[in-house]
Amino acid sequence: MEFVKALILLIAGFVLLIKGADFFVEGSSAVARRLRIPTIIIGLTIVAMGTSLPECAVSITASLADNNALAVSNAVGSNIFNLMVVCGFCAFFNPLHVEKVTLKREYPFSMVCVLLLLGLGVWGMSLGRGDGVLFLVLFAGFLLWMVMSALKSRTKNEKAENDDKPLLPVWKCLLYIAGGVTAIKFGGDFVVDGASSVALGFGLSQNLVGLTIVAMGTSLPELVTSVVAARKNELDMALGNIIGSNVFNVLFVLGVAAAISPIAFVTENVIDIIILTAMSALVWIFAWTKYKIEKAEGIACLACYAAYMVYICVR
Repeated sequence: MEFVKALILLIAGFVLLIKGADFFVEGSSAVARRLRIPTIIIGLTIVAMGTSLPECAVSITASLADNNALAVSNAVGSNIFNLMVVCGFCAFFNPLHVEKVTLKREYPFSMVCVLLLLGLGVWGMSLGRGDGVLFLVLFAGFLLWMVMSALKSRTKNEKAENDDKPLLPVWKCLLYIAGGVTAIKFGGDFVVDGASSVALGFGLSQNLVGLTIVAMGTSLPELVTSVVAARKNELDMALGNIIGSNVFNVLFVLGVAAAISPIAFVTENVIDIIILTAMSALVWIFAWTKYKIEKAEGIACLACYAAYMVYICVR
């Protein structure tokens, strides 16, 4: 009976995730068109923060309980998943075209965030409250940068004509975004809970379930939202979601967690951050080749993640 309930929960979670992502992307892209700003800006901000709610909730709740040992693993694991799996799946469905300016500005900034995390973590093997405040200040600066970029883009396109697609009313845009985020949040929770119960029912260890299903479960919103965006040909939003989520996870999620309660590092954290740095560089190189990430490169990303999963399961 418990197995059937877990299976129903799992299916319901996937339905909520898919439909929630559909509404979320539709509402977000409508906002971008209505405000006459690039969809990548929306992806880097509204979509990225909305899909990163699970990581944020897990880390902040753990910090409030003074039990944030998994905060770094949660953020770093999610970022690796975003780069390898989300990018890989999106490129598999539709080549991810990347603007040159994104490769020169936003993407390098996300890599700088990772290197800063590595440096602060290695120096003292912990993230203190001061480090957390620094991360939050940098995140505020990142948001200000995005707002200024949006205003600049809007000024340039003030006289540009909108596409033939009719604009959604403002209330419907907000309803789509709010409803989409809610469905994504609860859908992600249902999938994690249901999948964990099913896996444990088959005799898998709690540790293995935590390293695989739960870790990937908190990144399901990014995966589903980006894939839906790619299939709707909102490729800038898909990429913006990945980059923005990675910046959000490091600067905001870990910033808040460390500001509440200092986070101790272990050797595995340092190794995982080094792996994240290498994978970030790999995706950057893929994108620079032809200013797009193609199907073959997407498959390579998925293969790298599979190898990483084998590594974390045997180490």
